[in-house]
Amino acid sequence: MPSTELRNNTLTAARQVVVKLGTQLLTAAGGGLDEGYIADIAKQVAALQKKGYTVTLVSSGSIGAGCAELGRARPPTDVADAQAIAAIGQRRLMTAWHDAFAPYGLGVGQVLLTRSDFDDRGRFLNIRNCVAHLHTLKCVPVLNENDTVAVDEIRFGDNDLLAALMCNALRADALLLLTVVDGLLDRDGEIVEKVDSVIDHLSMARQGKSKWGSGGMQSKLEAARLVMEAGEVAVIASGREPDVLSRVLGGEKLGTVFTPAAKKLDARSRWIGLTARPAGTVTIDDGAAAALTQRNKSLLATGITALTGRFERGDVLLIRDPNGREVGRGLSNYTSEELRLILGKKSNQFAKILGKPGYAEVIHRDNLVVLT
Repeated sequence: MPSTELRNNTLTAARQVVVKLGTQLLTAAGGGLDEGYIADIAKQVAALQKKGYTVTLVSSGSIGAGCAELGRARPPTDVADAQAIAAIGQRRLMTAWHDAFAPYGLGVGQVLLTRSDFDDRGRFLNIRNCVAHLHTLKCVPVLNENDTVAVDEIRFGDNDLLAALMCNALRADALLLLTVVDGLLDRDGEIVEKVDSVIDHLSMARQGKSKWGSGGMQSKLEAARLVMEAGEVAVIASGREPDVLSRVLGGEKLGTVFTPAAKKLDARSRWIGLTARPAGTVTIDDGAAAALTQRNKSLLATGITALTGRFERGDVLLIRDPNGREVGRGLSNYTSEELRLILGKKSNQFAKILGKPGYAEVIHRDNLVVLT
């Protein structure tokens, strides 16, 4: 589908949108929050909501705001220092958003998240319900990574991933990743108008991050991929463009648009296949890979050649083919200890091996998501 047709047919139909704003966009030239820019974004969001749109914001900027309040010129490098500064800056960031939306009769709701919140199915559902209910209260949800408690093993690493996970959790129609560049640029510095496969464009992601930001173009491509595979559209565009939100959603040729997969995943499949981090990995043979990808079958122990990790029944497993390529993800019917005993075996042997009746399938088709 050509870029223009994709924008006109898909973006113009979007009504529930997640918008991510990077630190550089929210930081003034002299440091601290750019409250004029925040006010302009609030004006754009308010105008969209009057037209029937539902907008969820993912806003960076807490550490930069905290540094400005403390008179620091550089971001912290120590974990405890970063957590404390984030706590100071988050209050200031939310005050700026509150003041920006107040003239339009809109409140704001702060939602601070860590990566592990999305791994647990119950917490994941609570997040989704909370954000959805904030909209019914005429409040704009403002999400950010909870830098006050986040450490390396639980942090997102950047708000691009948080925005993609939230987009999939809400089953939002579009993800808009706003940054200070015009979109994904090719080797000649020209904007790539449309991306059908993120893998084919990874080499175009220039390395490096801003002074205050934690992401980069590679993290934006990964975020776009998660949304694409769920069946929704994503855009990377310059947040400095005047009235950028309504122009992108109106189908105007701004930034880079990412083609959604033909099939939309339901909410449960999005959590299994694109949200929860796998607790372990199983490697399967070519026959099992063909059964999963071509014949819509469940995963049986006979097709498993190896496994890694420690996991419990009901945990998400990543499935790889013999070449190491990811085939999909699914919920395990067995613990890692049990699966090590039965891998490669037939189901009629399970009871004798395990000392109790077992499931015929290691991952049932209903709990399996094959990724494109």
